[in-house]
Amino acid sequence: MKPGLFFRSFRFAASLASLPMLANLVSGADPATAEPPTSWVDPDTGHRVVRLTREPGSDSFYFNFNGYTPDGKRMAYTTPAGIFVLNLTTLESKQVVAGSKAIVVGHRTPTIYYTRTAKDTGVVTLWATDLDTGAARKLADLPPRSSVATINADETLAAGTLIEGDANAGGAYDGTGGGTGRMSGTNLGEPVNKTEMMLKRLASKLPMTLFTADLRTGQVRKLIEHSTDWLNHEQFSTTDPTLLMYCHEGMWWLVDRLWCIRTDGTQNQLVHRRTMEMEIAGHEWWGGDGKTIFYQLHYPHGMLSSFIASYNVETGERVWLHYTPDQSSIHDNSSPDGKLFCGDGDNHSPWIFLFRPGLVKDRGTLGEHLIKGGSLESEKLVNMAKHNYRLEPNPSFTPDQKWIVFRSNMFGPDYAFAVEVAKAPKP
Repeated sequence: MKPGLFFRSFRFAASLASLPMLANLVSGADPATAEPPTSWVDPDTGHRVVRLTREPGSDSFYFNFNGYTPDGKRMAYTTPAGIFVLNLTTLESKQVVAGSKAIVVGHRTPTIYYTRTAKDTGVVTLWATDLDTGAARKLADLPPRSSVATINADETLAAGTLIEGDANAGGAYDGTGGGTGRMSGTNLGEPVNKTEMMLKRLASKLPMTLFTADLRTGQVRKLIEHSTDWLNHEQFSTTDPTLLMYCHEGMWWLVDRLWCIRTDGTQNQLVHRRTMEMEIAGHEWWGGDGKTIFYQLHYPHGMLSSFIASYNVETGERVWLHYTPDQSSIHDNSSPDGKLFCGDGDNHSPWIFLFRPGLVKDRGTLGEHLIKGGSLESEKLVNMAKHNYRLEPNPSFTPDQKWIVFRSNMFGPDYAFAVEVAKAPKP
């Protein structure tokens, strides 16, 4: 059975299993105490939705972290108990790692990478577990106050950042984000003071190092040292093991966010330079080709100009795909072949979206290094009106591009769901 086809064979049983929950919703029963449905067709869109996970508090990965095995048959996800892996054919899951912080699934091998922090010493170690055999191995001891966020395409390097020395002795930043106001133990969401925390962290100008760690030897190499910019969101290219994207973190109107650097420390370059006051760019990700960087670009509030923008690191080509306020999302993402996009909506446009891009036809424009323009045609897939957007849905296409995975608290606790790109057959 091909990846993704499990949903079709699963429909009948899943729809039957969902009937008690749907009956509770109709009768006014408290949905928090009832089992959420395992499958339904969204009445507003006609698209089938499947609940992938069974554990309250379970989440699919952040939108630009790979959670899929190279063969596309399994997906890693997190729960309060640790890291699980889901078989995308049978929907069977199993725990593979307890009490650790997931990074990504490898692009070359079915391996989950993660870090562990010792409670008594605070020492951070980097680990890997084979999803076939369950065998775990320690890869590296990391420097103090460090974190790792990405593994490169051939799984030879990790990349992360650290706060240098005892620069934080005054407590300007505690290394955890300092967020307060978690919704519950099974519904994490963003901290209520996130903006305050980010402004405080940016202003603290703590010296930082961007580094790589060799997964074979454990050797740490420093790429950028003594930066008082807040370095964050490292992402290796999906195909080029020597190319690393990272960001200057902070409120987007205060930073030139998107950067790239080679793993030998050369070619450190800014990807997008702001040209207007209050212009913002961010929530960046690599396209499936490993050459294209996508990101959200917004002109100042009131100008109604927002784009999914892209930059090809080999050719320098830039494309801006315009979308309207009723198509806005916290995060967007691209299909593996780069032909489709998806979005997770927001409080003003609470939907899971599918986007089909279209370019403006060029009639022979004169000029060099011009940006290609286009727009996005949207289709609504899931009504998210009952979702609390303090939990970011973080959409991603499955490797076969037939489903979009997202997380939601529409039934109370977090769960991971998938919506079919094609409309469900009419009964």
